[in-house]
Amino acid sequence: MTEENLNNTENVDEIVEEASELNEADATLEGFGISADRTAASASSHGIEAIEVARVAAYAASEKKADDIVVLDLTELSDICDYFVIATGSNRRLADAVIDEVEERVAKSCNEHPFSIEGRDEGSWILMDYGSVLVHVFTPEARDYYRLEKLWGDAPTLSLDLS
Repeated sequence: MTEENLNNTENVDEIVEEASELNEADATLEGFGISADRTAASASSHGIEAIEVARVAAYAASEKKADDIVVLDLTELSDICDYFVIATGSNRRLADAVIDEVEERVAKSCNEHPFSIEGRDEGSWILMDYGSVLVHVFTPEARDYYRLEKLWGDAPTLSLDLS
């Protein structure tokens, strides 16, 4: 906005009116049981919290010898999902094996199954979609290229003891 616009009371009145309308829209959403506040997703139909699915996925990736495993907490930053689990398989074959292990462990421990798995044919970036948790398994070259941690640099990382 220019200084002239800031001094114009008509524009200020419009801004106040728009803010009021947004507050009314938030109240309407809350009437339907929907909150405009961004917090972690509710538990799954099996009562499993998203953070637990993310932890199990990270530990499964570690057991299959994935490298540089990171869990990003996106609960305050994204409406798409709550957590990213990011791991690197040293080659396409290992990346595929990591995906198999994550799928098996999350199913066994959490009784959750991915909605979809994408990228298996290409193999350099495989994505598992658990709804509120997205698991990304990269080859080293793809991880260096896409740099999701840098893209989501504002996201805190979960502390994991993967030793």
